[in-house]
Amino acid sequence: MNILLVNVPHPAIGSRIPKEQLPPFGLLCIGGPLIDDGHHVELIDAEFGPLSLPDLIAQIVRRSPDAVLFGHSGSSSGHPIITQVSAAVAQAMPAATIVYGGVHPTYFWREILANEPHVKAIVRGEGEETARRLMRAIEQGKPLDTVSGIAWRLDGLPTANQVAPVITDLDAYRVGWELIDHARYSYWGGKRAVVIQFSRGCPHLCNYCGQRGFWTRWRHRDPVRLAREIARLNREHGVEVFNFADENPSAGRKPWRKFLEALIAENVSVTLVGSTRADDIVRDADILHLYKKAGFERFLMGMENTDEATLKLIRKGGAIASDREAIRLLRRHNILSMATWVAGFDDQTDADLFRGLRQLVSYDADQIQALYVTPHRWTPYYRLAQDRPVVQRDPTKWDYKHQVLGMSRMSPGRLFVWVKLIEAVAQLRPKALMRWAWHPDPKIRHAIRWYYRMGRRVWLHEIAGFLFRDRVGGDGRSVADHLGAAQDHEEEASLVVRRPRAHGATDTTLEPVSSV
Repeated sequence: MNILLVNVPHPAIGSRIPKEQLPPFGLLCIGGPLIDDGHHVELIDAEFGPLSLPDLIAQIVRRSPDAVLFGHSGSSSGHPIITQVSAAVAQAMPAATIVYGGVHPTYFWREILANEPHVKAIVRGEGEETARRLMRAIEQGKPLDTVSGIAWRLDGLPTANQVAPVITDLDAYRVGWELIDHARYSYWGGKRAVVIQFSRGCPHLCNYCGQRGFWTRWRHRDPVRLAREIARLNREHGVEVFNFADENPSAGRKPWRKFLEALIAENVSVTLVGSTRADDIVRDADILHLYKKAGFERFLMGMENTDEATLKLIRKGGAIASDREAIRLLRRHNILSMATWVAGFDDQTDADLFRGLRQLVSYDADQIQALYVTPHRWTPYYRLAQDRPVVQRDPTKWDYKHQVLGMSRMSPGRLFVWVKLIEAVAQLRPKALMRWAWHPDPKIRHAIRWYYRMGRRVWLHEIAGFLFRDRVGGDGRSVADHLGAAQDHEEEASLVVRRPRAHGATDTTLEPVSSV
């Protein structure tokens, strides 16, 4: 089959402002297995430009594919664009099979199949194996009830097959790197870059996060094989920066240490950036020199809040003491720390935000990223927030950088001013500016200055958007009214779950068309 993978232009601020582009890793994960199955696979990355929707639709139609696979890593905020593009493609090419995968369609498959008749099937959860089986069934004209891990229509009604088994061997499916021109992708200030993944899932139970539900459990790639892949991409394609897609790659100390040592043994000069928990940094105090030697230059640590009561509310499981110690340890090993801080909890007051600002400054992290709590339906936090009013009705702005939820004690404008003030004070404090001007390590100095350049553009863009572009204001509807009440996949009376036939139920494993 001629299969076209499509990464639509994403509206999120983080996609537009850096003026740099990372490849759509989730789609590449799907592309590799499809190529190995003998399909002709191409990728259109409409983030470049970005492409206008008419131009993107024209490019898709011009290629005349048998199947078009849409996916995105932006959760719900990218869905309206995929809806527009896929509908137009289906109208222009009614014979083409439209398939949709990723986090949002995994949890909103009923609504999508009910409202978007042009979508043939939805890949739910991990997609590498499921996409292979789905394309094989379509090509051979087999019934779709043989394919685990998909949702489709049976007698015109949305139907979900049995959930596909979790992939236990992440190295069984290769990334389709040949689908991209590495010279077009950059990050970290113009350096050739890709996204990479060591593990999937997270063992922790933070209730605002959907990692546990989507990935089921924490698993990791073979440490030595991943180190070899990074070294090959560096030597053969000149890739310098590797951005880890993992939520918590260091969850397993033993395999993580083995990976660090294997990459050091490859003797390549690379820059690694990723996310982890402060607790893991503290745990690994004795091997942080291996982090640095392997190439790590920055870790984003999801501290989420500096208030112990809020941390308890969101079941973060961390503590302020470990946050402070992690930042101190990273600085000792010349690794940058980025602290995420989340605002918008219902009963926050001016006093709470002022206290948060003081604590953030006292943390002395190298970089701060302020976000807004966002009630995605696939997270446990949704149940806590489903009755709160929505002040941002445009779903393309549910990207963590726009306030979505109304607060009982604060107007949207007041919270916005607080968030911008917290960002400015935290990044412009004297200690931070001194590191920007005089950091002794040239690589770290480059990283600091790049982040300040990008951050300044984002900060000004957000202010201009709030004042002149974004429509902020409630319509009296709650989160549940906007998204629909959460539904239990097994207990909902109207749900038809079909188990695959015996011959198709033995070796189905999968990952989404763009889950990362």
